[in-house]
Amino acid sequence: MPPLRMKTAMDPTQLLARVRSTRHRTRDLARPLTPEDQVVQPMPDASPTKWHLGHTTWFFETFVLCEHLSDYRVYDERFSYCFNSYYDHAGTRQARAQRGMMTRPTNDEVARYRRYVDDGLERLFARRDLAPAVASIVEIGINHEEQHQELLMMDILNVFWSGPIRSPYREPRKIGVALPTPPLAWTSFDGGIQEVGHDGDGFAFDNEGPRHSALLRPYRLANRLVTNSEWLEFMEDGGYRDFRHWLSDGWGTVQREGWLAPYYWEEKDSTWFQMTHEGLLRVVPSAPVCNISYYEADAFARWAGKRLPTEFEWEVAARTGSTTGNTLGTGAFRPSTAPANCASGLSQLIGDVWEWTQSSYSPYPGFKAAEGALGEYNGKFMVNQQVLRGASCLTPDGHSRPTYRNFFYPHQRWLFGGLRLAEDV
Repeated sequence: MPPLRMKTAMDPTQLLARVRSTRHRTRDLARPLTPEDQVVQPMPDASPTKWHLGHTTWFFETFVLCEHLSDYRVYDERFSYCFNSYYDHAGTRQARAQRGMMTRPTNDEVARYRRYVDDGLERLFARRDLAPAVASIVEIGINHEEQHQELLMMDILNVFWSGPIRSPYREPRKIGVALPTPPLAWTSFDGGIQEVGHDGDGFAFDNEGPRHSALLRPYRLANRLVTNSEWLEFMEDGGYRDFRHWLSDGWGTVQREGWLAPYYWEEKDSTWFQMTHEGLLRVVPSAPVCNISYYEADAFARWAGKRLPTEFEWEVAARTGSTTGNTLGTGAFRPSTAPANCASGLSQLIGDVWEWTQSSYSPYPGFKAAEGALGEYNGKFMVNQQVLRGASCLTPDGHSRPTYRNFFYPHQRWLFGGLRLAEDV
């Protein structure tokens, strides 16, 4: 997971400010939860809030403080087993599917652990001799915790959805009148040989490089994301009942799991509702469809006579489109309707929902994972998953960029994933 350049553009003062704000944000996201909320694990893909709080702390302790603060003493040797995620270099760990079994350490103990490690980070920065390589690892830790902030909010929603009374994470906030859906329009791109991947200017994860050439054929992208109203048309036309739209694995999953609608959707008295962080609310027709798998996104595109973009088509388009969308800092916690003026170009490229692409998650030409535990971050997962681009309404502000590669398995639906249509010229 090291960045493409082992240095950061931020000076130590800026870097410490980001450490503080990131650590405080994680705490604030967990603040509305009870201790009972924070230990539940409704499914193996999700992790308890308490585990996220402990794991992000363990990451800073293990890879920053233990390695680079000479007088640092580990808070509790047992916590490595509890809060290691998948770093084989760092030793054994609690099985992922059993993270919800950890009633101890308690929430209060995890809070003390966070304060202890935060104090260690303050002492590290107070020495005023932070080497560039150490600063780089600190920046990795910041971005790592931002990833877990999004996962934490995804998993919190899954906890409340799985409960019998569908409790909200927070009370509903008053929102304006839902805007009408802007008409679907298309932006054309010439294709050709394009340079893709991160150029090394600023932070990036290792899976965003090396930069290389890719051949694109002429294509068009939709100006906005697919909406709930369009998804309802797909459903009403028998989209979940017609095998002709589905990849074989996807159709098998639909039959096995009994999918009839996106995840978190529920029908009551012929009206569709959607579970949100504010409880079960009516589906907003003009909002982007969310919480769908790759299989569903691909099936919709086939039904519509279109296709999903490749990740490089999306990346090249994102250089010229409007990248600003609804992210975590807005506090909305759900996707917003596309702006009315988006007919003049691409909108919502970074924000609202992650966008499934037809590209499999694989290494770029010349990619080589780094040695040691941090080299396990991305490289060993480059198989059997699909790339998503952009960001969602739960992604921390400034975390993503046009070259950012998110990835999930094609059947997973609890992530905030949607789609943008593409077509050949």
